[in-house]
Amino acid sequence: MYTLTASQQADFLSVDFMAVGTNATVSAAAVDGAVNIVKIKTAGSAGTDGTHTGVAIRGDGSGGVCSVTIASGAVTDVTVTTPGTGYTFAYIKLADINSAGGGSLISIELDVIIEPKGGHGFNAVQELGGFFVMLNTSLEGTESANSGDVTVANDFRQVSLIRDPKSGGVAATANTLRATSAVVGSGSTGTFSVDEKITQASTGAVGKVVEWDPSNKILYYIQTRFNNFGLDTNGNLTAFSGTNTITGADSSATGTPSTTTETVTLPKSNTVSLTTGYANPELQPDSGNIIYLENRKPISRSSDQTEDIKLIIEC
Repeated sequence: MYTLTASQQADFLSVDFMAVGTNATVSAAAVDGAVNIVKIKTAGSAGTDGTHTGVAIRGDGSGGVCSVTIASGAVTDVTVTTPGTGYTFAYIKLADINSAGGGSLISIELDVIIEPKGGHGFNAVQELGGFFVMLNTSLEGTESANSGDVTVANDFRQVSLIRDPKSGGVAATANTLRATSAVVGSGSTGTFSVDEKITQASTGAVGKVVEWDPSNKILYYIQTRFNNFGLDTNGNLTAFSGTNTITGADSSATGTPSTTTETVTLPKSNTVSLTTGYANPELQPDSGNIIYLENRKPISRSSDQTEDIKLIIEC
């Protein structure tokens, strides 16, 4: 009916699911209301052995013809020789079989199988019950903050599908976008640890480290709606700002934000544009509508592996 390309197999083939495709040649050759299969429900008895041809397939279509094989008095096979067209219901009369040479065959029951509307292969998605949608994406190798937008320095625990997220006030179109804030240091001591709390004493700002890029002295962080990870001692979410020292709670590392406005080019041609030392997330927080959310066990990334993510949504 159709063939999946190597790319489609990689993207849309799993242990439990496979993609449904379409084939223009198969669809064009489909015949609406054709009959190709007749099942023997009750074989009957007392018939005349042999293969009896030219048995009409009756119903609201036309042109259907089959042959009936009888052995030891019972029907053993029914083969459609001309599928016909236009059937929405069909049947085979016992009298027609006997007239074609079946003799005194009795007590048979045959089920004539009608193909889907449009014919077999006309609409593969409908015919094969394609009522799931699979979305596939891959997180490939070295996409960390110092070389891309998807960190390999930390794990992830959620996969979501977001409709129309924004970047710069308009619908996002890039393949990847950074969802973390960033600050570049003019000087730093120590190494910040992932997931540790960071504070800025002069402003009271609180955040959580996502990744530390020692080569470019860029600290990527988030500020959540929870105490000690985004909310300060007064319960407010205060932004990091100015040249006030940022300190890691676990590592005791410190960094002094730069006052320069610059664009740092990363190895994968991604860039981080910083204004007086700071950069907002490229993906606008709280934009778009979450239409699917899945929580998973923590998945730790590595620079030499690929995570293949498939989302199966029932329509």
